[in-house]
Amino acid sequence: MFWPLLQEHFVHSALLAGAVVAVVCGAIGTFVVARGLSFAVHAISELGFTGATAALALGLDPVVGMFGGSLLLGGVLGVLSLRGSERDSSIGAVLAFGLGLGVLFLSLYQGYATEATNLLFGSIVGVGDRQLYALAVVAALVLGCLALVYRPLLYASVDPEVAEARGVPVRALSVGLFLLLALATAEAIQVVGVLLVLTLVITPAAAAQRLTRRPGLALAVSVAIALVSTEGGILLSLAQPWPTTFFISTVSFAVYAAARALAR
Repeated sequence: MFWPLLQEHFVHSALLAGAVVAVVCGAIGTFVVARGLSFAVHAISELGFTGATAALALGLDPVVGMFGGSLLLGGVLGVLSLRGSERDSSIGAVLAFGLGLGVLFLSLYQGYATEATNLLFGSIVGVGDRQLYALAVVAALVLGCLALVYRPLLYASVDPEVAEARGVPVRALSVGLFLLLALATAEAIQVVGVLLVLTLVITPAAAAQRLTRRPGLALAVSVAIALVSTEGGILLSLAQPWPTTFFISTVSFAVYAAARALAR
């Protein structure tokens, strides 16, 4: 069934959507790993699910609620500019409360919650043309903003104290990064779901940092790994009828394990 399925339009849409999301996640993941924001990515994805369930309860599109919830938490975390254990404990407290709200909103929804539960595990093969266009617009926005602030953002990520002393707007960059991260996370949720969003945002960037210490090259390698994981996972799911997210996460982790072995 592999070759017949490869001719289908929904497979083409899935491959394009996966490529768009992989490029965005691979690029922004470099800064996320450099700043140690892995837990924040998990929290933003979970609050995106809460936003989706709230939208369902209000009769709105869950994707709109997902972006709204992610952006809200991203903006709050950026404004607070917390660091270390204080940041992790604050994120943990907000995450627990947000998940509780998500369960409440889901229980208040009277219809079928398939759209919301799909966000937990991803539904890349269900991406339509309109959704693909929206993903491309968001990706262009995120990548364009990253290109504009690349040098000061890299400086603030590597050595925030010195960057602030040199006049770099560290707090403004932090807010901007969290908002861009929220957009990228909301995109990734539609491919790998809330529970596996770290697969595209963190794992490729972590593997890239094992392979090179040059920031520009690490970003390119991270994007390449994210692309291989996403496109390879989609193609493997056509050959074997297992969940696409399983293959994406497996390929991504395999590359990460290989990168650690090579680094040694």
